[in-house]
Amino acid sequence: MQDMNIYEAFGFTFSSEISFPELNKSEQLNPKIDIVIEKDELYSLWSEQEDLINDGFIIQRNSVMFFVPGTAIFLIQGGNKIIISPLDPIKEDEIRLYTLGTCMGAILLQRKILPLHGSAVVIDGKAYAIIGDSGAGKSTLASAFIRRGYQLLTDDVVPVSLNSENVPVVTPAYPQQKLWQESLDYFGMESDNFQPIIERETKFTVPVKSHFASESIPLAGVIELVKIETDEINLHSLQGNLQKLNTLLTHTYRNFFLADLDLIEWHFSITAKIIDKIQLYQLGRPTSHFTVEDITDLLLETLNREEKVYD
Repeated sequence: MQDMNIYEAFGFTFSSEISFPELNKSEQLNPKIDIVIEKDELYSLWSEQEDLINDGFIIQRNSVMFFVPGTAIFLIQGGNKIIISPLDPIKEDEIRLYTLGTCMGAILLQRKILPLHGSAVVIDGKAYAIIGDSGAGKSTLASAFIRRGYQLLTDDVVPVSLNSENVPVVTPAYPQQKLWQESLDYFGMESDNFQPIIERETKFTVPVKSHFASESIPLAGVIELVKIETDEINLHSLQGNLQKLNTLLTHTYRNFFLADLDLIEWHFSITAKIIDKIQLYQLGRPTSHFTVEDITDLLLETLNREEKVYD
């Protein structure tokens, strides 16, 4: 049997046949393993279930399988196992990308932990999730907070669960961001110092070990970042439970898994409890110019003011 690597991320301890240099290695002696990542042949199983394929996925109540042509087939089972069948061993970066993204999104849902699509930072001891569509600027805004001395909890997938007192908390993922070339240029960071997420891509992995929060933090707010066609930043609180619930549903990572995993009722229940405990905002970011520092200033001012009101 191949030697196993032991890692800690997303609040879990992993044993893995695949090396993940972006993850923290476990320092525990004889740790309890929560999730196993292993290699196996999956093409036969995929072919046998061809009639179940929907948009490249086979989703059943306790499993998710998907095929990335030329890269690998992935199978996620029961919230505790990820099986990978590499089609091209050279594409290790892509395999790790899908494992820590789509596979972890499925694992979290199978474990009934809400995965939001975004980044989360720690401000004054509280977690704030920045959610939005791809390209909205979530990681860039999180990076602006990091450069001001705040800590990162997670980038891309934000795991939210309820503690014993029904308080939503964000669990840290791993100490790395993904930033586009445009963002690196804005912050004066040389892309030659970082590895492209995928070869020939203009998005890069940026380690943030010195600014990483390693403990779970209570979630105080969610900020939906959207692009707008005006010159002014627009920040406002979301009103009405329906709008808040829809926002969290829209930005649940891989939300199209929910129905086939029989998690629609669970999702409604957990998000209803979450919106009762946090503030939700929508922040309109002008597309006409780069405003990340202005946005950061406005958010800090608003959060500081509202913290005084709610405290």
